[in-house]
Amino acid sequence: MALLEMTNISKSFFGVPVLQNVNFSVEEGEVHALLGENGAGKSTLMNILAGVYTRDAGNVVFDGKKLTRATIKGSEDVGIAFVHQELNLFNDLRVFENIFLRKEITTRLGRLDKATMIRKSEALFTQLGVDIDPTMVVSELEAGKKQQLEIAKALFANAKLFILDEPTTALNNEEIEHLFESIRRLKKQGKAFIFISHKMTEIFAIADRYTVLRNGEYIDSGKIDKTVSPRDVARMMVGNRYSDLSVYQSRELGDVVIEADGLTGHNFRNVHFSVRKGEIVGFTGLLSAGISEIFQTIFGGLPIHGGTLTIKGQRVHNWSIHEAMRNRLAMIPSNRKENSLLPDASLLENEYVSEHTLSGRIQHIFAKRELSNYNALKDVLNIKANSAADLITSISGGNQQKVVLARWLNTESDILLMDNPTQGIDVGAKAEIYRLIHELARDGKTILVNSLEIPELQQVADRCLVFYQGQLQTELSRAELTEENVMLWATNAIHAAEVLSR
Repeated sequence: MALLEMTNISKSFFGVPVLQNVNFSVEEGEVHALLGENGAGKSTLMNILAGVYTRDAGNVVFDGKKLTRATIKGSEDVGIAFVHQELNLFNDLRVFENIFLRKEITTRLGRLDKATMIRKSEALFTQLGVDIDPTMVVSELEAGKKQQLEIAKALFANAKLFILDEPTTALNNEEIEHLFESIRRLKKQGKAFIFISHKMTEIFAIADRYTVLRNGEYIDSGKIDKTVSPRDVARMMVGNRYSDLSVYQSRELGDVVIEADGLTGHNFRNVHFSVRKGEIVGFTGLLSAGISEIFQTIFGGLPIHGGTLTIKGQRVHNWSIHEAMRNRLAMIPSNRKENSLLPDASLLENEYVSEHTLSGRIQHIFAKRELSNYNALKDVLNIKANSAADLITSISGGNQQKVVLARWLNTESDILLMDNPTQGIDVGAKAEIYRLIHELARDGKTILVNSLEIPELQQVADRCLVFYQGQLQTELSRAELTEENVMLWATNAIHAAEVLSR
């Protein structure tokens, strides 16, 4: 039985159509993957369902009732929960306080009944099959626990349909499996899920059906079974631009431009490696491996606790972000919302802010020149946006990530630290960025890429460094770079096997 029926949904912004007669349905007790490139209309369709936007045309029927006036509260009241990619939690509050926010239980004297709220939170987590301490401060939770807390909040609000927008972006493999276990458990209770992701392996692991949108139009729906492959779905998403050919090309390398000798810092220790001019080096490991902290230290955001770091032949002292930028280093951090975006600024301002910081002695911003640079990079990166004057928050997450990349290309940096650079980006845009990475390397730029996606590293990396709990475990050549080899080293299974064999 259909829990949700959306028929002939249309929506335009400022006269520009973003959805045109789209049909979408979800059955009770199923996981339905909603797929498409960034800008395909997925977020707009879900925001209409969640009551954020009003539709221009079409009908929505949920749980047998026609939804006429769309409001956020109205959607929540009927049982629709939107779990956003950027989680809506209060980090300074405790877990149970987040769950019972605006739903507090009080005693007869009007005081907060914390014991009852904690007990009910524990029962909720038991139902979900997760282990979370209700008394913990949310900021102390791991990313996977935060994701599960968001689902628990929606479950507490009696949600029947959960919209999960890129739910695994910040999770490691173990946390992803825990999340999937929770989804499967709730499916058995009749709950339904709309699963938005660009990770094909996850879609084929958890989803029952799929629907593909492209350029605001419905393309196809079907069951996830042996009759359809990830390549088939990717072709539907991207259309004629789809290509699964490898973009990797070897190239001549120059002198060593980065050298770490016993480098020690926050969450990593005694790391040794060197990188040559024009080289693309992959870094991988579980989320707790310390790679993001290594990148932040190279970029001057975190202090060096021990060992040495040499950049372009010079050992660094009193290293800072501005000093790194002056030496033409650039960094794309993994959390663009917190670490990259200026949410109240335009696309143009977000793009030129780093370049203007470097040339800070020049007080004037030359609008025509900056706009010309932006338009050129917009074409190169295929950024889908209307006006350069629009707020950065007006475009999709994947396009926001492209603007961040454009920002650093605008500074003419020659060393790029990319921490999960294709986070939240669709298959078509990923291929574009892979090609761009190789073009930049052929031009002599040095690129370090941190990624949990091994197929991504196989597309771009000359070699790969694998980390476990802050230590470099091994270096893999391109020929050795396989899912199995990476996981053996990233989970320390190699060492465990050696211990057991003694």
